[in-house]
Amino acid sequence: MQLLSLVPSCLRRARMSAALIRATALDLAVLAGHLLLYPSGLTPERHPAIDAAAAPQLPTAGRSHPPVILLHGFIDNRSVFVLLRRSLARHGWRHLESLNYSPLTVDIKVAAELLGRHVEDICARTGHAEVDIVGHSLGGLIARYYVQRLAGDRRVRTLVTLGTPHSGTRSAQLAHAHPIVRQMCPGSALIDELRLPAPGIRTRFVSFWSDLDTLMIPVETARVEHPDLLAQNVRVTGIGHLAMPVHPAVAAGVRQALTSGNAETADQDAFSVA
Repeated sequence: MQLLSLVPSCLRRARMSAALIRATALDLAVLAGHLLLYPSGLTPERHPAIDAAAAPQLPTAGRSHPPVILLHGFIDNRSVFVLLRRSLARHGWRHLESLNYSPLTVDIKVAAELLGRHVEDICARTGHAEVDIVGHSLGGLIARYYVQRLAGDRRVRTLVTLGTPHSGTRSAQLAHAHPIVRQMCPGSALIDELRLPAPGIRTRFVSFWSDLDTLMIPVETARVEHPDLLAQNVRVTGIGHLAMPVHPAVAAGVRQALTSGNAETADQDAFSVA
């Protein structure tokens, strides 16, 4: 009987192992493709403010969307958002801007201040009073600090994060020598600061987290858990950290998050992208 009782748990572990192998293989494929695109994202993008005017438009075209700012993760650049940007443009988003912050940046607070200046510039150029932000990994943490600690909520309508270590990740301890990586460790001064009361924050948070994200330790750290924040956590199954900003199913989830006008805070059931 004891042996029989172990069978279901063994099967679950086997399924999880197989899924993790597939997710890791996909991450490696994404990494290989991204390395080819990486040089194209080293320089800041040029404006006009009206983006993708010639892109083929799907039925959602014509709706008015706030500008969307795409903010990359650690040691990355704007090229990581090529596919997500294309998806948004095809579905009617006109104002899309991918920002680079320097790989020499050593302080999330400094990066958040720079983000704030970019937001003000974008609002001035586009005539919009608010923006939406999509941040991958560290980019989401920079955007959250701007919103929560630098009064960015007056400008940011919705912040979508993809695999962001909101509570710190133990994997950051492997590269602890880098100052900005230390800020992503659990119990860092910055992570503790984000736990402080934040009454009246108007920005809506939507965090996508994956049960196969091996850079988020534990995986639940990519969830927004704060009693004062209007937050929805969306669990994704079947992909790892690097695939989050490029997978079409996640892109569809991001589009839904950016078009949702309600104040929903309940966590969304997992959706599989395998």
